[in-house]
Amino acid sequence: MTDNETNLSRRRAVSGLGAAGLAVAAGPLLAADAATGGGGAAAAPAVPLENPLTKYPRPPFKSQEQPWPGLASKMDPRPDHGEQSYKGSGRLKGLRALITGGDSGMGRAAAIAYAREGADVAINYLPAEEADAREVIELIKKAGQKGVAIPGDLRDEAFCQKLVAETVRQLGGLDIVVNNAGRQQQRQSILDLSTEDFDATMKTNIYAPFWIIKAALPHLKPGSSIIGSTSEQANDPSANLYDYAQTKAATTNYVRSLAKQLAPKGIRVNGVAPGPIWTPLQISGGATQEDVQKFGGKTPMGRPGQPAELGSIYVQLADPQASYATGQVYGAMGGNGTP
Repeated sequence: MTDNETNLSRRRAVSGLGAAGLAVAAGPLLAADAATGGGGAAAAPAVPLENPLTKYPRPPFKSQEQPWPGLASKMDPRPDHGEQSYKGSGRLKGLRALITGGDSGMGRAAAIAYAREGADVAINYLPAEEADAREVIELIKKAGQKGVAIPGDLRDEAFCQKLVAETVRQLGGLDIVVNNAGRQQQRQSILDLSTEDFDATMKTNIYAPFWIIKAALPHLKPGSSIIGSTSEQANDPSANLYDYAQTKAATTNYVRSLAKQLAPKGIRVNGVAPGPIWTPLQISGGATQEDVQKFGGKTPMGRPGQPAELGSIYVQLADPQASYATGQVYGAMGGNGTP
């Protein structure tokens, strides 16, 4: 065989190996294309798209009233916290969370979502909310996670310290703190607002997060997160929520201030700012009966939000993959307001 023939044979051999390699590499791609209908397109979503305008109930709602703090289980229609709809994917696997106001509303939605994302969860609530809280604990356990119920009044500094200590003891540590519990009692005039009422709102909405964060910080490692529930009321306050709206402006402010303070420690601080959300706050003194009947109707979507529609936001802010998000306030207002 001449030198030219030898070189030609070698080129053919290498060429053949290359073609074979391409064929092997292309096999999985072709199989993937076949599975997705060709062209490398993504598979169809597991859940069909829904029109957000008609996904949940719209006003008018029936007149209804409960004594403070109210129970979600007695509301009509009953709020959706994601009990049937939220599907987890392990985003918070192995983490441990404390959620105040975890019996109903956004706190309940966060507790359900966290558990289904693999986190163990402790919830705080008032003793009067025990019936709702038991449902949440059962849902956490059904998700295969540890659920801890710690009832008590957040207006007491000693209890807030005990709450954190008990959470750490029962969960073996603490990685996520969600300051969600809130007190909202509408008053048509500042003249109708007593010092006792004003103090109760401030203690629940502002003092309690202050006490809880102070108690929690020694237990929070780099990568941990603190989340506050603020509101559209921080920027667009209602005339009859003089005290409540102030606390939400303060919450937005402490989120942004504390984020700067704790960033060097690797601890993230963010907030969630909902618009009108269908929770016991409204039917237990937080709104007039007239406002309850048309609740959420003034938003561009024409309806109130459901707690389930905010659960994924709380997950995102706690997710370690959102490691560059701190000092942010994420809004969910049905088209109104800015966070």
